[in-house]
Amino acid sequence: MPELLLPCCVGAMKPFSFAHLPGSKHRTKIATPMQRVRVFAIAALFLSWALLIGLRLVWLQVVKNPEWVARAAQQQQRTFQVAPRRGVLYDRNLHELAMTVSVDSIYAVPGEIPADRRPALAEALSGVLHTDPQDRFTETAEILKRINSSRYFTWIARKQDPRVVEAVRALKLKGVYFQKEFKRFYPENDIAAQVLGYVGVDENGLGGVEQRFDKDLHGQPGHELTALDARRHVLDSVERDPAPGQNLVLTLDANIQFMAEQALDHAMERVKPLNGTVVVQDPHTGQILALAIRPTFNPNDVKHTSPQLLRDHAVSDVYEPGSTFKLVTYSAALDQHVTTPDQKIDCQGGKIVVAGRTVHDDQYNGVLTTSQALWESSDVAAIKLAERMGKDTFYSYIHAYGFGQRTGLELPGETRGLLKPPQRWQPTTIGSVPMGHEVAVTPIQLVTMASTIANGGTYLAPHIVLQATDKVRGNPGLQPAVFHPGTELPNPLPAEAHRVITTVTSAQMRKMMEGVVLYGTGKGMANLNGYSAAGKTGTAQKIDVRTHTYSRTAYVASFVGFAPVNDPAVTIAVIIDSPTVGGHFGRLVSAPVFQELAQEVLEYLGVPHDESLKTAPEMAKEKANSRPSAPEDLSGPVGDLNALFGDINDLPADDPLRKPAVLLSSAPAEDSAAAAAAAGTPADLRAGAPAPTQDRAEGTARQGRTPEAPAPVPPVDDSAAFAAAEEPKPDAHGTVRVAGGHTVAVPDLVGSTVRGATEKAGAIGLGVQVIGSGLARAQAPAPGTKVPDGTEIVVRFTRQ
Repeated sequence: MPELLLPCCVGAMKPFSFAHLPGSKHRTKIATPMQRVRVFAIAALFLSWALLIGLRLVWLQVVKNPEWVARAAQQQQRTFQVAPRRGVLYDRNLHELAMTVSVDSIYAVPGEIPADRRPALAEALSGVLHTDPQDRFTETAEILKRINSSRYFTWIARKQDPRVVEAVRALKLKGVYFQKEFKRFYPENDIAAQVLGYVGVDENGLGGVEQRFDKDLHGQPGHELTALDARRHVLDSVERDPAPGQNLVLTLDANIQFMAEQALDHAMERVKPLNGTVVVQDPHTGQILALAIRPTFNPNDVKHTSPQLLRDHAVSDVYEPGSTFKLVTYSAALDQHVTTPDQKIDCQGGKIVVAGRTVHDDQYNGVLTTSQALWESSDVAAIKLAERMGKDTFYSYIHAYGFGQRTGLELPGETRGLLKPPQRWQPTTIGSVPMGHEVAVTPIQLVTMASTIANGGTYLAPHIVLQATDKVRGNPGLQPAVFHPGTELPNPLPAEAHRVITTVTSAQMRKMMEGVVLYGTGKGMANLNGYSAAGKTGTAQKIDVRTHTYSRTAYVASFVGFAPVNDPAVTIAVIIDSPTVGGHFGRLVSAPVFQELAQEVLEYLGVPHDESLKTAPEMAKEKANSRPSAPEDLSGPVGDLNALFGDINDLPADDPLRKPAVLLSSAPAEDSAAAAAAAGTPADLRAGAPAPTQDRAEGTARQGRTPEAPAPVPPVDDSAAFAAAEEPKPDAHGTVRVAGGHTVAVPDLVGSTVRGATEKAGAIGLGVQVIGSGLARAQAPAPGTKVPDGTEIVVRFTRQ
């Protein structure tokens, strides 16, 4: 049988014979142990190699799979998040207050920029982009830092103007690209800024309605996946479209909002306060038609705005309401039948003792009807009415009006105010709360209370959002909600609505509040031409954070009212914080804002006149007749100059400088009467005339009754006040001389302008506390008084 030569596993070629196969005549040759070892070794080697390869594949394909997939994606793909279009904010007439526009942002791919060219590229970009010294993001060093810290992507500048984008395009820089993004735009700039709020660079709401409804307005983002080749060319892209945010229709009327802000601007220029707030509300629905805050900001340029300007004072700030809170007291008393509009109340000469504390009216008040007491803003009458009701009943009305709780207005940061439950009232609290002390409210709470009285006695929570919708202007399914003043409440009533006072009590209060405008503190300042008006003035002292006592120089002036009286179309609240020029009373500061705004709004809404129209001369004459007989600065805006001088300079109670003579300019008889009042005694009482009808809290003569003309009053002589003082004693002119330490003589400032008085006092190291404006009419202490360096002299100025 032929033989075949076959390779052996190891070693030389050996012949193979079929004789060794089974069935052959020869016996099979058995492999040696060495040969078996060699076979197993080779097999083990192959198995080990296969196992290592398998393990490596498992490591790469399973364990490290996410990492390598991510690396591949970074090289081959670009994924962009496509921001959704933020919802539009409309006013009730579908006027766009906030919208979204498409702009270009600039980014770089650092991996495409050679390291040695990066500084020059950063400098070139900064030369175009860095136009704002406060913007560090576009400085050369910052741009270079971002490029060096990333490989695949970094922002250079976001949401730029077209002019800037074109300038960057013209540079034709390698590795610099452009991406479309959405940018929030406010067409009316600062109109309703605190209501609308603002957004950040990533379109996240950071204030106002933008923050409160951020989730609804923002929408759902989309994604764009782009495949790239080795040369970074786009091969393909896959997109998931974003879902746009919902649009919101607000209750605001842009035209009324503009009127409110314009009227507030006039007040800010006239009295120069810290801030001011105006709220206009529909009394029959609770909808806010306008909410103006000053000072304000431009939401298109938030990065240049101080944080203080972003605050919404209408919902976040509280203050003691003062006399405007008497509307709660009087309406509750009428509703509880503890008095009637014509029932007489003995005001005890304007003084009452409550738990050992004496509370004074701001003028002499004898027996008044309840209506007259409201016109005169009598604290004594308010306290007596509250005592008749009892603290628990009185508190129930306060709470029913919405005080001490959040209104639910759709704005962030709303506070509940301050209202103690009856069990925490002190014995003197019943003498404070009825006149608006020991309670703190927000402007929104105040205007809602007045609307409750105006609409017949039903509390309706305020709202600023009408609806959320996916439709846009122009869609037949979205129609303007033009405001037409109504006389009926919603049917059915909202869940939070509840009755506070009866319709009869509401009618009585409307009539009494009309008397405030016709005969009381609002006469001539809140009257409208062709329309009846009702309201209440208020002047509240602020707390001095340094002394934790009521300030004698810082006040909150307010007015709240509605018009027309019988069928109110709008309710308006005006709150001015710390006016510094022209007085600080609600009558002088806030009532004119109501007058200007209410007149414009009613005419704009086409409300029918319910009174005869007056000519401009007739209106001017009516306003002139309402002025107090004495100059405002001498009629006591801050009361006794001596007491104010002592408080400002923190003098001890027994310090003789607390009782120096007050130098007054020569003036007619009415000015002398005012000077006497400033010294502590009403001029009419000194002259033996009937009780005066002037309300010192509001700084205006009453028009309901005509007082007799005051008799001439002799010059004020304070020598008796010093007779009891042992040392030091005043001289014949009332000048006090204090021994010890470095002192200077007080100069004569009467007749000087504000600037002149300040410069004259400052030249010798004295300060001046300015009250009013115009020329100096009175000062404390008197000229020649020796006072220490740095003393603040109190000087009243007037334009009369």
